Amino acid sequence: MAARKAGVPRGYRKALETGRPPTIRALFPHSSALIVSGKVIDRAMLAKGRAVALAANGRNAFVIRGVLRAAQRANAALIVEIAKSEGGTNAYCAVNYWNLARMVDAFCNEMGITVPVAIHADHYGIKGPKDVEAAKTEIPSMFEAGVTSIAIDASHLPDAENLLASIALNPLVPRWAGLETEVGEIKGSQGLSTPEEALFLVRGLNAHGIFPDWIALNNGTTHGIEESDSGIQVELTRTIHEVLAPYGVSGAQHGTSGNSSERLRAIAETTRTTKANVATSLQMISWGLEVNDYGNAFLDGQGRFVKHSDRGMSDALWEEMVAYADARGFKPGDYKKLNLPFENKLLAQPRAIRERMVRGVEEFAYHLIRRVFRSEDTAPLALEILLENGYRVPSKARRIEKPADWTPERIREQAAALQADKGPQGNFDD
Repeated sequence: MAARKAGVPRGYRKALETGRPPTIRALFPHSSALIVSGKVIDRAMLAKGRAVALAANGRNAFVIRGVLRAAQRANAALIVEIAKSEGGTNAYCAVNYWNLARMVDAFCNEMGITVPVAIHADHYGIKGPKDVEAAKTEIPSMFEAGVTSIAIDASHLPDAENLLASIALNPLVPRWAGLETEVGEIKGSQGLSTPEEALFLVRGLNAHGIFPDWIALNNGTTHGIEESDSGIQVELTRTIHEVLAPYGVSGAQHGTSGNSSERLRAIAETTRTTKANVATSLQMISWGLEVNDYGNAFLDGQGRFVKHSDRGMSDALWEEMVAYADARGFKPGDYKKLNLPFENKLLAQPRAIRERMVRGVEEFAYHLIRRVFRSEDTAPLALEILLENGYRVPSKARRIEKPADWTPERIREQAAALQADKGPQGNFDD
């Protein structure tokens, strides 16, 4: 089903003039696409209550088109994002930090999309001093290219270094932009985040006048294809969010693939989550693979994906992709690496094939928005926020911590006293 062709909402033209950040207005001066700060999306979810924004990882053009159409149908504010592993300088996708905004803007204008959309740089990973140094150039370049929200993810580092890196990089993030922080790598049931770790990070940021919109936790999920049903620890999430309540930070749920609709609904209804990342399942659906309610692609008795002949890409192209993967010894979790070498071949397919790829994503995303995340009809709430504040949406918190208690020396002292199990070592990017 195509995007809803409703009339332009009242106040929309003013929102285009005053609600789009300066970088977006400079990049797209004649655009009718309402690309906004991530703060706007968070506040719209809070205004509705118990609503979570779909944050769709746009690994290919078909996913981006599909989620935009779904959001328009549901009248829902939306986040379109890409992570560093997916779209950084060593990416496995053709979509990246620097072209995502251009694609979203073009698709919105082409399809008549009028819901507010944030462009989020997800999982901008910091694993050491070299990454901090590179970030001094990369982060400004990303905002110049149209990013309107960012996740500074130094969760790979010890707690003290995570906080210190987040403080050091914050001046690179525009004050109007959405900001996400993270504690605990996404490692499934191992290395679960604790209330003490999360509170340490948020208190330290607060002392330095940094008020993140979201915090992501390791609350029991993994990226990519989930191999167990351990899933999100809802009660742990709720407990941590309650501890952080005085600091006004919302939750960002990562690793939704592998979790049932019931569990995701519980996150929306019982925690302070306003953002949920969906990546692998959208990719698989765009390709035409069998996906269950948990968002996992189904594997047959031989451990191979099941492709529907009447869905997604052509069978001939799928066979070519499988042969490519087999020649390189890819396991199921490695199929994400097919995005970059096959994007142009996917785009070169007949119109009817391309349309059914988009339509599959649209239907799945529409179900998530309406039946799971409850974010339908949040677009008007976001529009009200823009009309009241322009692009500078106020912070949800104020400084309540004393800067003198959070010097580098005191940060390291406090971090040394934390009791935390960080789980196994390894590369947990997706």
